[in-house]
Amino acid sequence: MEQVFSCHKISEGKASGEVLFSSDDFCFYLVDPQTGIVIEKNHCLEGQSIAGKVLVFPNGKGSSVVQADGLYQLKMKGTEPKALIIRNPDTTLVASAIIMETPMVDCVETAFYTAAQNGDWVEVDADKGTITVRQK
Repeated sequence: MEQVFSCHKISEGKASGEVLFSSDDFCFYLVDPQTGIVIEKNHCLEGQSIAGKVLVFPNGKGSSVVQADGLYQLKMKGTEPKALIIRNPDTTLVASAIIMETPMVDCVETAFYTAAQNGDWVEVDADKGTITVRQK
């Protein structure tokens, strides 16, 4: 089954991958750049890899330097998420996503958050303002 949801483009591009939801705010500096595994203690995604995933999270956290450097380190090692879906974007993450050419969207239809589940295949087309979900 395939469902399409509307969203707002922050950083252009199109990417797809398995979706991974984080209920906790996210700091890219607390991810091992070699593996893409979240190393932040007590984070809901601790021990899981964000590499190649479409990462859904509420907010960024941490200083601007650690956020930008964290995403940069992941990109340089090829362990970055394919796309970012964020509820509350901040200027640091917006600038980082644009510079790293990572598609990023917000203002997603509320139904997306109940329709999609970890492991579903998701395509983010920021340019068209759509997220397509294919349930596993």
